[in-house]
Amino acid sequence: MDPKKAELEHITQRFLQLIGETPEREGLHRTPERVAKSVLQLTCGYEQDPADVLLQARFKEDYKQMVVVKDIEFYSLCEHHLLPFFGKVHIGYIPDNYIVGLSKLPRMVDIFARRLQVQEHLTVQIRRCLEETLHPRGVIVVIEAQHLCMQMRGVEKQGATTRTIDFCGDFAEAERRQEFFRLLQ
Repeated sequence: MDPKKAELEHITQRFLQLIGETPEREGLHRTPERVAKSVLQLTCGYEQDPADVLLQARFKEDYKQMVVVKDIEFYSLCEHHLLPFFGKVHIGYIPDNYIVGLSKLPRMVDIFARRLQVQEHLTVQIRRCLEETLHPRGVIVVIEAQHLCMQMRGVEKQGATTRTIDFCGDFAEAERRQEFFRLLQ
């Protein structure tokens, strides 16, 4: 058995005891195993390099206009409460000699999202990875998400959405950002 999985199972069993549950009861019998598998899947982004994923499908191309991929769904865990946050990522970039296979952008998002995160850092990581791997003329990343740590506990505000944005290069120009937002509509 995988030592990480075994340790997670042990920790989950102890957690169940600490909250007053009986881990041996029928409904919880396999819960430590299921939680361990779930945690390993939800945090598998630590084992992958998002830049490598992009480099697998980086192509030399003389295309100089904006490329936009919108509505990339993601699921992540808040590093403060270990509760889910989820939503959509919108990415735009202006190539400078290199483009990337479009399926690699959602894969890159998933790798970063499958780590403990805060939305602000996730936004910057995606932008920075594209910038450092493709060396485009500009990158913009917008994330819109709902946070269960804000909906299930604390202020308990249902339906609140958080939007973050990060950009560099040609997107420093307001006109370029406006063009990107028009393309999102």
